[in-house]
Amino acid sequence: VQLQASGGGLVQPGGSLRLSCVPSGIALDYYAIGWFRQVPLKERRFVARIRWSRSSTDYADSVKGRFTIPRDNAKNTVYLQMNSLKPEDTAVYYCARGSRWSSIEYEYDYWGQGTLVTVSS
Repeated sequence: VQLQASGGGLVQPGGSLRLSCVPSGIALDYYAIGWFRQVPLKERRFVARIRWSRSSTDYADSVKGRFTIPRDNAKNTVYLQMNSLKPEDTAVYYCARGSRWSSIEYEYDYWGQGTLVTVSS
C-alpha cells in the first residue's frame, strides 16, 4: 500500500511545476485524493482534492486560479499542476487518500512520502 509522490524541485517565481501521485495497493473508487503541503514548524495544510470516480475538485483559497488537480485514470495518476508559483508555495507536498470528501488532514488515511518544492530566484 503506497502513494508515490514525485515531481518536486527548484523553480523560479512565476514558473510552473507538475507533481504526480501514483496510488497502488489501495481502493480508490469511493475515495478522494488530496494534496497537502507543509513547511518546517508548521502544520500540514490542505491544497487541493479530487474525487477518484468523479470530476469534483476543490482548492484552498491560496492556490485557486493557479493550481489544478487533473487525473489520468489510464495511468492511475493524480497530478498537481502548479502555475504562477510564488516563494510562499515552497513546502513539502504530500498526496493522500481521503476517506471522506474533506479538506481536513485526519480524514486522510494513507499518505505518500512527500516531495519538496522550492520556489526561489
